[in-house]
Amino acid sequence: MNTIHLTKEDFLEKVADYETSPTEWKYLGDKPAIIDFYADWCGPCKSIAPVLEELAAEYKDKMYVYKVNTEEEQELAGAFGIRSIPSLLFVPMEGAPQMAHGAMPKASFKEIIKKVLLLNN
Repeated sequence: MNTIHLTKEDFLEKVADYETSPTEWKYLGDKPAIIDFYADWCGPCKSIAPVLEELAAEYKDKMYVYKVNTEEEQELAGAFGIRSIPSLLFVPMEGAPQMAHGAMPKASFKEIIKKVLLLNN
């Protein structure tokens, strides 16, 4: 498995400490990331899970693919205003993250990765 499951504590340490800086986004990671907010019972979430695994393997040296279970991490999901799943947060090294909602084909993920996350690669 190449995707990385995050708890709230992991998120605060590896992604952003939104409790200390609630109004300012400061990414803590050393590579860009996709964060998949999902639930085990969600059909569209299940449909993109293999795609995210493939992307995590394909881009393993260039970015992270994180997963946040919204059922287990309700406070974290609430902090990001997650109202529908899957919700995907694309986190570049510089600038604000971008949110997308719903299942997407692999080609759409790759396009966003190219345009938002790996601008120089």
